[in-house]
Amino acid sequence: MMTDMRSQRGTGPRELLAAFHQAMVNLSADELADLHAEDAVYEFPLLTPGRPERYRNQAEIRQGFGAAWAAAPVRVEEIRSVVVHETTDPEVIVAEQQAFATITGTSRSFTLPFLLVMRVRDGRIVHVRDYADALRGAFELGRLAVVVDSLTASR
Repeated sequence: MMTDMRSQRGTGPRELLAAFHQAMVNLSADELADLHAEDAVYEFPLLTPGRPERYRNQAEIRQGFGAAWAAAPVRVEEIRSVVVHETTDPEVIVAEQQAFATITGTSRSFTLPFLLVMRVRDGRIVHVRDYADALRGAFELGRLAVVVDSLTASR
């Protein structure tokens, strides 16, 4: 059970977004999952080959990001160009940002733009829609042909 500030009432969307970014920089699926409610839903509305369309709870978020981050040969250096848009719903924010990453074993860096729609309730993330540029990520990692092959094979 988490007992730090993130689990306390009053932790709002902006604070949780900052903690979300830190979990990405740390490549810590545990830190990321701990920000979410047990029954949180994490969705990938855009086609993301090799990843399910959604994680349906905190355990799936932990397992899914743990596997994805362990397999990706990248180190997230920082989250840049963050623009947060408030909505009329105080539980929801929309955040535009860019993950600046370095491919491990090389000095080559790239920037991956992504947009999050995040709903927070009682100090925890309860719903995320993650609009990441998965195609750019596959291209930068030299995996574009594998992605195309997987899409073609699934028809």
